[in-house]
Amino acid sequence: MAARADFIEIGLNAAIVAMIGSDPCILRVPGQSREFADALPWGPFDPLTHRTMEIGLRGWVEEQTALRLGYVEQLYTFGDRGRQRIEDDAGPHVVSVGYLALTRVQADQMPAIRLAGAEFRSWYQFLPWEDWRQGRPAMLDELIVPAVTNWAGKAGRTPYASRGLAPETRVRIAFGLDGAPWDEDYALDRYELMYSAGLVAESVRDGRYDALQVDGPTGSAMDHDHRRILATAMARLRSKLKYRPVVFELMADEFS
Repeated sequence: MAARADFIEIGLNAAIVAMIGSDPCILRVPGQSREFADALPWGPFDPLTHRTMEIGLRGWVEEQTALRLGYVEQLYTFGDRGRQRIEDDAGPHVVSVGYLALTRVQADQMPAIRLAGAEFRSWYQFLPWEDWRQGRPAMLDELIVPAVTNWAGKAGRTPYASRGLAPETRVRIAFGLDGAPWDEDYALDRYELMYSAGLVAESVRDGRYDALQVDGPTGSAMDHDHRRILATAMARLRSKLKYRPVVFELMADEFS
């Protein structure tokens, strides 16, 4: 067992959120390809260099974005095999540890951030179906709900349906269908269902599908697990804003 330790890599990934004007934004760095041009700041945990994973995360973020983090909390660990496609099953198995960081960015910090190749972008660019500021997004009823419902009907007739809730039930709850309320805290559940249904580019990249199973764009794709981590950060922050007013001290006066 010890001989296989070299095949596991712990990736430290930061979802860094700030209000830019009236937009909740995420700090992105360049991805590894044109199709997956956006990524979260990240780097591997090196126990010989980093005393803790959080210290490692802060170091990678400052190196890649010139930003020193303040508030940071660990979100979730994604370790399932098959999340990322690796040719011939070679290379290390990556365990992704996601973190949420909140920051207030001053105007004089932006030049250094841009010089480092980083940039703040609206988090709705990556998860546009979550943007209800102008009402229910049209793409839900025009693209996403029909496609994910169709997938759930097919998945319900496979062994997949025996694990936990039936796919149809998961879709109904996550997307607020058949009288169920829309719950903004289910951002990760919605992304996971869309990934399983082949509605995001990452599911094609990872070899789950040969092509997208929807006739329309579903947000900007991201490298690695990063859109999944962003969805987790969105859900966590939305939930925290309901019961921890201290979060407002780290954000601008308004947050949506």
